[in-house]
Amino acid sequence: MASARRATVVITRPGGQSSGLIARLTRAGFDAFEFPLIDIAPVSDDALLRAALDELYGPERYALVVFVSPNAVDHAFGRLFAPWPADVPVAAVGPGSVAALARQGVSAPGHRVISPSAEHADPRFDSEALYTAIESHFGANGLEGKRVLIVRGDGGREWLAERLAEAGARVEKAAAYRRLLPEPSMQKWERIHTLLAGAPHAWLLTSSEGVRNLDELAREHLTADEIVRIKRAPVVCPHPRIAEAARQAGFDRITVSGAGDERIVQSLETLFPGDESSAAVSTDHSPASSADNSPAHQPAQSRMTDSNDSKKASPQPNVTPPLPPNTPYAPYEQQKRRGGAGNVLLWFVIAILAIAAGAGGYALNRKLDRKEQELTQRVAQADAQNAELRAKADQAASATGALNTQIIQLQGKLADAEAHSQALQQQYQDLASNRDDWTIAEVEQILSSASQQLQLTGNVQLALFALESADTRLAATTGPQVVTIRKAIAQDMDKLKAAPTTDLTGLAIKLDTAIEQIDTLPLAGEAPIERARAQAAAPADSASIAAATGEPRWKVLWRQITTGIGQQLASLVSVRRIDNADAMLTAPDQGYFVRENVKLRLLSARLSLLSRSEATLKSDLQAADASLGRYFDPSSKKVEAVRGLVKQVDQASVAVAVPNLNASLAAVHQFKRGG
Repeated sequence: MASARRATVVITRPGGQSSGLIARLTRAGFDAFEFPLIDIAPVSDDALLRAALDELYGPERYALVVFVSPNAVDHAFGRLFAPWPADVPVAAVGPGSVAALARQGVSAPGHRVISPSAEHADPRFDSEALYTAIESHFGANGLEGKRVLIVRGDGGREWLAERLAEAGARVEKAAAYRRLLPEPSMQKWERIHTLLAGAPHAWLLTSSEGVRNLDELAREHLTADEIVRIKRAPVVCPHPRIAEAARQAGFDRITVSGAGDERIVQSLETLFPGDESSAAVSTDHSPASSADNSPAHQPAQSRMTDSNDSKKASPQPNVTPPLPPNTPYAPYEQQKRRGGAGNVLLWFVIAILAIAAGAGGYALNRKLDRKEQELTQRVAQADAQNAELRAKADQAASATGALNTQIIQLQGKLADAEAHSQALQQQYQDLASNRDDWTIAEVEQILSSASQQLQLTGNVQLALFALESADTRLAATTGPQVVTIRKAIAQDMDKLKAAPTTDLTGLAIKLDTAIEQIDTLPLAGEAPIERARAQAAAPADSASIAAATGEPRWKVLWRQITTGIGQQLASLVSVRRIDNADAMLTAPDQGYFVRENVKLRLLSARLSLLSRSEATLKSDLQAADASLGRYFDPSSKKVEAVRGLVKQVDQASVAVAVPNLNASLAAVHQFKRGG
């Protein structure tokens, strides 16, 4: 080991996953500085994962369970309630996941573990290599009709799932963890500022998401000068796909080390050799980076391998040609929960996408127009040359036999010119076809995004804006099939404009109001009964009545007395009618459950309203109204008011469903199939 440290290596793996690499770097003479760019956290709702893992012990078990990373293994096994069944095979992308399975007690020969082979001189540990291993184990059609579970993080590549589905497997996916954007401490940022001030260092980027997170954090916490320096710093990536993400983010000194901690250390030793070592080969071709960095800091482009999960050592990487020049940086959407500006962010992203699509289409059209003009000029020149050659050939034909040799040469040139003209015509047709394909692909993307937003949010105005944008893009293209697509788009626009609008927010507020009043409504058996009081009419003047009717006064007095007694007895009794006897038999403690059941029904109706499930909405509203009429006091004004709110929501929910864009999408798909 050299007496002085070679350089500082900034490790961006999630915290706690780099102990072995740090030990290797320390022995090689490097300073290791952990600067995690990804945080690993459990999923917020693991119900889907637990349900999938419970199927391991059911009658219809999985034919294969795939773990995409060690994090997936650790989080999934933490939710198992029994040992892993020996008859369910598992597949893992790389040696890191295989080692994580072994720590959980799942290893050969007791279990079948499928993973890419590490015996090759240049092993690959990615989805493509894992699919090859799975196909070799089960055969070409061995998983057809069988269930396959993929345990992964939230998101990620869909390549493996798509290939298994194409092979006939019934693929199910469950998220075991989620990746978050970390917020490094001020001490860590101070160390980064010190390194960017001129200290020799290199960045180890082990995932494409980490590359994008570094670019976003740099824009927030670093100055413009520091961002330039970090983009010129040496970067080591274990996989070509990660290197491509780094190149798109603007990094221009990239070394692809290959899989495994040992290859990473070997690449760093090549980048930062000791005093006795020769200068490394640099992939930085810019004059600025040559002036700012010494030869000891120039990165070498090593032999590319294909794994970010491997921990297996491999030979010294070989030097390969540098990566192609940088392309413009592609924005990356992070899954962050920052505040309540979701709608504004959605509109902003859609506007940015529309502007970017318009600018790209405009630039492409300008480029195609220039190519068309150039090809037209060249075709005209070729036609002129053809005419000239034909004239010379005619003149040579009328000449003497001594000119026959010259005529043959001119005819050969004419044939070459015609072949050149045909080639130019073919290039022109290819360019025109490519422009139409680009336009159709762009329109398909716009329509797909609009359809998804329409079904998720029901925003008809946003869908109309997307359809108008697609129609504008197609207006610059001619052809009968394009006209068919525009007709389908016009039909969908008319359907959206004719769609009835429903005030979902207002209906949801009415349901919230009804839910809040449930606890104050009286049950049928809780209706208040007024206290009985004897009442009778005041007796009239008996003498006047006797004189008017001619009856004896004692008869009038007797009738008044008996009538008053009857009225007082009748006022002591109150008769009420209750059609539902169950309501009177409800105990006071059971009334709590009656109210909670009604509230749950109304809450379910609110969710169905917001998710536009009309059948479920009406079912819940009818059940809630039936309970209100059966168990609550029908004479109460509050009960009548709540039932009125429920009926208003039921009557106004006839237009909850929104139209779709199936006609436009079907027309685009028909065009792409060549129909």
